Amino acid sequence: MKIIHKRIYITLIFILLLISGLGARLVQLQLVSTESFTDKKINLIEGSVKQRTQEMVVDDGRGKFEDKNGQSLTSITHNRLVLFPFLEKMKWPVQQVSEIVGMQPKELTNRLVNAKTPVVITKELSHAQVEKINALKVPGVFGIPLKDERPVPLAEHLIGLEAQSKQIIEEKYSDKLKNGAIKSTTLVGISGMQRAFDEFLLPEQESKLLYHVDRLGGPMFGIDVKYTGTANPYYPVSVRTTLDLSAQELVENTLNHYKLKDGGAVLIDIKSNKVIAMASRPSINKKDPFKKQNGSDSVENRLLTPQTPGSIFKTVTATAALEQNKIQPSLTYNCDKSIYGNNVEEDHQKGQLTFEESFAQSCNATFAQLAKEMIISNPNILEQYADKLGLIQPVGWTGDVFHFEHFKQFLGEKSGRVWTNAREKKVPNAVGQTAIGQLDVKVTPLAVANMMATIARGGEKKQVKAVDALEYKNNTSLYTFKEHELKGDTINKATAASMQQLLKGVVQSEKGTGRRFQTLPYEVAGKSGTAEINVKDDIVNKWFAGYFPTDNPKYAMVVVDLNTKSAISPTNSVFYDIVKGMYELNTR
Repeated sequence: MKIIHKRIYITLIFILLLISGLGARLVQLQLVSTESFTDKKINLIEGSVKQRTQEMVVDDGRGKFEDKNGQSLTSITHNRLVLFPFLEKMKWPVQQVSEIVGMQPKELTNRLVNAKTPVVITKELSHAQVEKINALKVPGVFGIPLKDERPVPLAEHLIGLEAQSKQIIEEKYSDKLKNGAIKSTTLVGISGMQRAFDEFLLPEQESKLLYHVDRLGGPMFGIDVKYTGTANPYYPVSVRTTLDLSAQELVENTLNHYKLKDGGAVLIDIKSNKVIAMASRPSINKKDPFKKQNGSDSVENRLLTPQTPGSIFKTVTATAALEQNKIQPSLTYNCDKSIYGNNVEEDHQKGQLTFEESFAQSCNATFAQLAKEMIISNPNILEQYADKLGLIQPVGWTGDVFHFEHFKQFLGEKSGRVWTNAREKKVPNAVGQTAIGQLDVKVTPLAVANMMATIARGGEKKQVKAVDALEYKNNTSLYTFKEHELKGDTINKATAASMQQLLKGVVQSEKGTGRRFQTLPYEVAGKSGTAEINVKDDIVNKWFAGYFPTDNPKYAMVVVDLNTKSAISPTNSVFYDIVKGMYELNTR
C-alpha cells in the first residue's frame, strides 16, 4: 500500500513540475521574450499578428521618378478590384459586384479558388465603379488605385534599376540597418539615376491594406480594413526629371519600330540644355542586368559611353579651320583622292569641291588636308576645339548637393578622347584619320548632342541636365538643380554662325548627305557620320546629329546605330520620324 502511495506522490510531483514548466514557458512566450524569442531574436507578437493578417502592399514607399509635368515615368496608376482570399469561405454579394465591374460572377469566384494572397482583378475600373464597390462595404472587397509597371519601360538606362542588395546596404547604409530604418531586403538603386539618387529615394514605410482574420481564415467582423503607410508629409521624395513623357514615348516607339538593336537616341532642349528624351539599346536584361551584350553590360547606357564618331568629328575640324582663318572660299579640294592621297573607288569620287561643298558631301580628303596643315603650327589643335565645343569632357550636370561633393546626375558618363598617343600627331596618315573621326577618336552621343546645342546657341557651353529638382511628397522643393556652365574656352559667335550655315548645307544642298530631311516640316541642320569599326566585315557606327528648327533652334538630337552595316542602318529613318513626331506634338 505504501508503495502505491509513493508512486502516486511521484506521479503527482512529476505532473506538478510539468505544469510548472509549461507555465514558465507560457510566461516566457507571453511576457518575457515576446519580442526576442530564442537566439534568432524572433518577435512573437509580430509573428502572431502576421498569422492573423492578410495584407496587400499598395506602395513600396520608395521615391519616384516623374517627367517635367509630374507624370510618373516608371508606373501607371489604374483603378482595380481587389478580393481577399477569405471570400472563398463566406457568402458575399458576388452578383452585385459582378454587375458593377461588368464581369460574370463565375469569373470572380474562380479567381478566389485556393488563393493565398489578395487577388487583383486586372480589368480597369472607372472612378464611379470604385465608389459603388466601396459603398457596398463588403469585408474583403475593395476598389483601389494600384500602380503597375509600364508595359514598355521608359528611359530605363537613364533611370536605372532597383534591386535587393545586402552588400550595398551593409556598405552604404549600415547605420540605417542597425537602427531598423531599413531592412536587408529593402530595394536599393543598382544603376543609373536609381543609384545616383539612392539616398534620397530610400523608403520610410510601405503602404499596405491590412485585414485581420480569425483562426480559420475568415474575417473578424467589426474590424474593417486598415491602411498603413507613412504619415510623413515630406516622404517619399520625387525626382522631377527634365524628360517629357510624350517625347520619350515617341523616341522609344520609333527605336522599337525600326528595331534599332545597339545605340539609341538623345533629344536636348537647346535653350536650357535639358534632356527631353533619352533611350539606349539594347534593352536591359532584367534577369541578368550585368550580362555582357556586344562587350558591354546590358545596363550600360550607350549614350554615355564613348563611341567612334566617324565624319561627325569633321564638325570639330571645320570649326578649327574657320576660327584659325584657314579657309579660302575660292579654293577647291580634290575629292577623288583618299586621305592617303590615292584614288578612291569610282562610285565614291566627288571631283573638285569647295570647303562648304566638302562639308555637305562629307569629303574625307578636304578635312584630312586641313588638319595636316593646322597641326604643324599647333599639335593640340583638334583636342582644343573638341573641348571648346563641349565634346570630350563629361558634359552631364555635376555639383555639390548637400553633403555630396561632385554629385553626378549621369552616373557612369565617361570622357571622350581625340588621341591615345601624342606621337601620332607627327604621323600625317594618323592626323588624316583623326580629322575624320577615326583611329583613336571616341566621343559619347550625349556629348555630340551637346556640341550641336552649343553651335545652335552661338557657342555658349552648358552642362546637360536630366533632373530639375527633388520634391517632397507635399510638392515643396527639397533641392533645385541650377544651370551650370561647362568649363573651358568657347568658340566665338562668328565661328558658330559659320558652322550653323555649314550644318544647314548638309541638308539643303542638292548632294548633301542629309538631303533626305528636306521634306520635314521642321528645317534641319546637322551632320552625318559613318565610322568604320570592322572593315573586313563592313561593320560601322552610323550617326546623324543635328538641331531643328534652324530659324529658331529648339532641339538638338543625335541618333546612332552601333556595330551595324551601313546599307541596312535605320539611323536616318529614326531621325526623320522623331523630328516629324516632335512637330506633330508641338502643333496638335
